[in-house]
Amino acid sequence: MTDQLPMFPLNAVLYPGVSVPLHVFEDRYRALVHHLLRTEDPSQRLFGSVAIREGYEVGDHGTQSLYRIGVRLQLTEVEARADGSFDVVAVGRDRIQLDRLLTTGDYPVGEVTVLPSRATEVPEEVVEQARATFTAYRHVLRSIAGDPLQGDLPKDPTYLSWTLAACTPLPMGERQQLLEANDAAERLVLVTDLLRAELRTINVITSLPATEVARTRWSPN
Repeated sequence: MTDQLPMFPLNAVLYPGVSVPLHVFEDRYRALVHHLLRTEDPSQRLFGSVAIREGYEVGDHGTQSLYRIGVRLQLTEVEARADGSFDVVAVGRDRIQLDRLLTTGDYPVGEVTVLPSRATEVPEEVVEQARATFTAYRHVLRSIAGDPLQGDLPKDPTYLSWTLAACTPLPMGERQQLLEANDAAERLVLVTDLLRAELRTINVITSLPATEVARTRWSPN
């Protein structure tokens, strides 16, 4: 079933179960926050986000080219600034498919389909390979740019897959692939392969950390 949802396209791929801070300063997205704050039930302060494939967050060109699969988020914290902008925190709830974007109102509105979670058994070896590969990657990255994750890895395979996707600095297209994976098992296999490729790159580039080289061509989130 198609629903209408306020939309906030970003130069970032977001994931269910993961919190994201946002600074809201553009008029149309201020209007979006004001709209959400008028919703009495905090659990219904919902909006959507899809990654911008080409373009910018600010101005009319930001919605020229969007990915279709994104995330429905719940607004959880709001701090109003003296200049009328907001600092907010939102947490990803579930995945959505953007069917149509309407931009004629005070803020963008999407016609979206909420994508149901696909429950599946994740083989234990897939979970352990993902955890072990990320642990090795985390150890290397600590000496280069700091720990990419605060705390311990989650035990639940689905939340583990989202956590690894969120805290691994990868190119936009690969982050989108992780979001679009059909289930936790597919996502864990994919993130394991991507992390192994990162480790190989770091081992080859000895004069400069591979993650720093990568940031000259990526836009990590």
